[in-house]
Amino acid sequence: LDFSEIHVLLCGFFLGPSAGVTCLALKVLLKLLLQGTTTAFVGDLANFVVGTTLVLPAVVIYHLHKSKKSALVGLVLGTLCMAVFGSLFNAVYLIPEFSRLFKLPLEAIIAMGAAIYPAIDSVNKLALLCVVPLNIVKGAMVSILTMLLYKHVARPLFREK
Repeated sequence: LDFSEIHVLLCGFFLGPSAGVTCLALKVLLKLLLQGTTTAFVGDLANFVVGTTLVLPAVVIYHLHKSKKSALVGLVLGTLCMAVFGSLFNAVYLIPEFSRLFKLPLEAIIAMGAAIYPAIDSVNKLALLCVVPLNIVKGAMVSILTMLLYKHVARPLFREK
């Protein structure tokens, strides 16, 4: 689980959607500068693209009606968008690209998923049964932590009451 979208969501809630996406891009670039890439930029691209599907809906909805309820609705919608888009992106691009990149047969990757869920017999089922639940758990945990931290961070930074 990657919790690095928490600060991106906080930035977006404070400063708006474009700042949130910019913060996400800077996060990915900073990671690349400090640690490099182990996935020939495939994982880094995925981090940005899939992260955007969480951040943008949450931040846009919050900025339309700034309230705790709209933040929660936005975070739930962002989590659902991330789960749907993330699974499609994994099935269509990421899993096949990782297979090619690491010279690991696609069948071997599917077999790894089948070891967890015997019903997995294709890339689509792998994405549905493994990626979707992971993205929902990640989105829920990031959302809960963002909701818990937002006011505590907003008060000192923006003198909000």
